[in-house]
Amino acid sequence: MEKQIFRLSHATARQNAARAVLEAPEGFMVRIEPRTRSLEQNAMLHALFTDAAKHATWHGRKLTAEQWKVLFISGHAIATGRGADMVPGLEGEFVNIRESSARMSVARMTSLIEYINAWMAENVEVPA
Repeated sequence: MEKQIFRLSHATARQNAARAVLEAPEGFMVRIEPRTRSLEQNAMLHALFTDAAKHATWHGRKLTAEQWKVLFISGHAIATGRGADMVPGLEGEFVNIRESSARMSVARMTSLIEYINAWMAENVEVPA
């Protein structure tokens, strides 16, 4: 039996998932978790990082989209009460062991996108 994923969006999907659990071989496991970000949210998120890289500066510096990703996800964690996990890095630098955007729920990703939009609106003038 291969890995199966069921989106529990209606009664038939729930029945199919229950049947798969009953038929699963010994030693298999079941995980119930919120749906992670959508493809549309992922596309929006990366477009926002690219916009920030094109139009924003941080402490007088232009940053890459990947650097903005780190800053926004870290800032969002602080703004939403999750805090930061700063550890000394392998070469003596400091590293924020941040949450993974790929593992964010749809609701958490929506919150991150709203956070980025609000920050951009307050801090960046995007040319028309």
